[in-house]
Amino acid sequence: MDDERQRTRRRFLVTGATVAGGLVAGCTGSGGDGTTDDGGDDTTPTATPEPTVTPEQTSTPTETADGTATATPVGTDSAVETPYSVSMVPIGEVTFEEVPETWVANNGSWADMGVALGLEPPEGVWLKNRYHTQYYDAIPGLEVDKSEVSSLYSDGLDKELFFEIDADIHVMDPNFVTNRFSWEESDVAEIESEVAPMFGNCIYAQHYPWHDDYRYYTLMEGFEKLAQVFRRPDRYEAFVDLHDEFQANLAPVVPSVSERPEVAVLWGVGNEPEQFYPYVVGEGTGFKHLTDLGVHDALVDSDIKDFHASRAAIDIETLLEIDPEVMMLRGYEAMSADEFRGTVVSFLEGHPTASALSAVRNGEVYRAGGLYQGPITNMVLTERTAGQLYGADEELFDRERVVEIVEGDI
Repeated sequence: MDDERQRTRRRFLVTGATVAGGLVAGCTGSGGDGTTDDGGDDTTPTATPEPTVTPEQTSTPTETADGTATATPVGTDSAVETPYSVSMVPIGEVTFEEVPETWVANNGSWADMGVALGLEPPEGVWLKNRYHTQYYDAIPGLEVDKSEVSSLYSDGLDKELFFEIDADIHVMDPNFVTNRFSWEESDVAEIESEVAPMFGNCIYAQHYPWHDDYRYYTLMEGFEKLAQVFRRPDRYEAFVDLHDEFQANLAPVVPSVSERPEVAVLWGVGNEPEQFYPYVVGEGTGFKHLTDLGVHDALVDSDIKDFHASRAAIDIETLLEIDPEVMMLRGYEAMSADEFRGTVVSFLEGHPTASALSAVRNGEVYRAGGLYQGPITNMVLTERTAGQLYGADEELFDRERVVEIVEGDI
């Protein structure tokens, strides 16, 4: 690396002492479970699923008891005091000499947080095709162009791409790349020292053994951290108010437990699915729309093992034994509702066995929403799912207010 690049990097980001040597306790380096989907950190409709990461530390990183930033007070959207520090498990404390400008995001959860903060799209995400910017179509006046966004993963994780992008910050959990791919701790150290730090926590689901040794963050907690990094707390706080208002509007839509249908959340294999990966509804940003709606999980008390525990698919005959009232299928977010009905649902309706499923007979087969949700896309997906499951037909959040906040009209 030339001297000019070294000077530029030091001007932007300086990692704290907790990030300087060794990995988080409990991390195993590369390997994980030895499986990978097409590179995404979610499961796929092909037969194999997700990825992961690990950071450089001398011991388990520390932060304040409530997980908030340390060292300097949070600034405002209009006034920025530098340097400042932000702390997040498992990274530890990172000191910023200037507010980052360019960035990469692990997935659509973090990318959407950036949209909410009024940032330019990240230079890269893990898999571009799983960052579903079509969700923003539900909000007039909000457009996000991902045409210039790169996919970080393509048949592997190439360090050179990180050098080429030359971002000011990598918003991802380093344990993700070292546990799910072939990167070593030294690879993470090289990127952090010669390009920019990693800063993130794998929060979309809570099933990775390597994540057992440190805390998860909720969607809004992760969003707060990113707002601290980019010094845009005003937008974060405005979204907290909007999120609270949304939750209040959502509450009367959710029926009593006895009136909620039994729902099976599955990942369909292909556009003519005869096999499905079962998902037991759990914690994490990828399930927030389902947990907020109090979904009655048809699989939780069955003998069917969650995909994350079994890595196995089930066939239609096995699904028929459960016979859920509603099927919510993941893996089809790139399709419109009409395209989904015309391909996947149409196939199931014409299948000799699948057509016997109650959900298929009664027209209760829907797209389940993506795994990667931020503060905006979560509201879009939750509202959509409330209509599918409970017949809600009203708008549950203020579209105009979303655009105002994104544009900084606090």
